[in-house]
Amino acid sequence: MKTATPAMARAINDRLALHLLLEHGPLSAPQLRTLTGLSRPTVADLIERLAANGLVQPCGETGEEKRGPNARLYRLVGERAHVAGVDIRRSGTFVTVADLAGTTVGRAERPASADLAQSIREAVTEAAGGRTLQAAVLGAPGMVHPHTGRSEGACDLGVSGWDPQVPDRVQESLEVERLVLENEVNLAAVAEHRAGAAQGREDFVLLWLDEGVGGAVVLGGRVRHGASGGAGEVGFLKLDGDNLCCALTPAVLPGGPGFDRFAGQVARGAAAMVAVLDPGLVVLGGAAGRTGGTELADAVSAHLSGLVPAPTEVRATAVDGNPVLQGAVLTALDLARDAVFG
Repeated sequence: MKTATPAMARAINDRLALHLLLEHGPLSAPQLRTLTGLSRPTVADLIERLAANGLVQPCGETGEEKRGPNARLYRLVGERAHVAGVDIRRSGTFVTVADLAGTTVGRAERPASADLAQSIREAVTEAAGGRTLQAAVLGAPGMVHPHTGRSEGACDLGVSGWDPQVPDRVQESLEVERLVLENEVNLAAVAEHRAGAAQGREDFVLLWLDEGVGGAVVLGGRVRHGASGGAGEVGFLKLDGDNLCCALTPAVLPGGPGFDRFAGQVARGAAAMVAVLDPGLVVLGGAAGRTGGTELADAVSAHLSGLVPAPTEVRATAVDGNPVLQGAVLTALDLARDAVFG
């Protein structure tokens, strides 16, 4: 059995400390010793090492309002790296830039344009405000191949100016270290898992009811893409002779005419995913999922219970703001932290 080398052990300890600073905010050396179980010399060494690499810095002391000796506090240097999340929609391009700690430092948007790559560049440049980007994640409709990262019909749903070379042109012009294209619903699922209706759940599916109809699959805490990037694409299922994405009418409001029929159609789409995956939870996202709220979730749940035997909870989205954009930022932060933390 192989054992960790001293260098590997140091890297593991450093990364553990950095994640604790992300989770808890500024910590003292004694607090880090308590949380990690590491010895005093080991913690002193890792703090010195992380400070030398520009990853942590002093930011005050514990108990500053009291007399007597206080322990110095250390914080993660968020300015060490920056990332961008990009949501590409029919109506335009929306960008958020955040630092390594996840703090938003800039936002921008551009209307739909025939030169999509230029619009993305302009929006990202504005939001970045002169900061160099470690990673950027583009969220777009359609399938993205999990091995090549290339679009497989992505952005063919009415997004102006799309072609498969857009991500390459954006990366070249921005000189970003790492740029990733991802399906928009998969990114929304990341946001639901980290900060929304699926927090604490390892398995769930997201049914996206918006400009298009789609789905995302999360099993074992990870988004599952399938062999070609098509996992969760329920919009292509046939419903009453038409594709689900065409049969659903997201404008139906709770209590309005046709609401129960709409809920039944949503349940039929969800049933296909539940019957195969048994995720235990279905989250209704997108504009209709947000508008319908708990009323729609309850109505879909009632229909779904009569379609599949597996007990399945149905919840409305609980992400504040734009879930695609939030998922893009969270994914970009994962990439940047992997690179910077080592």
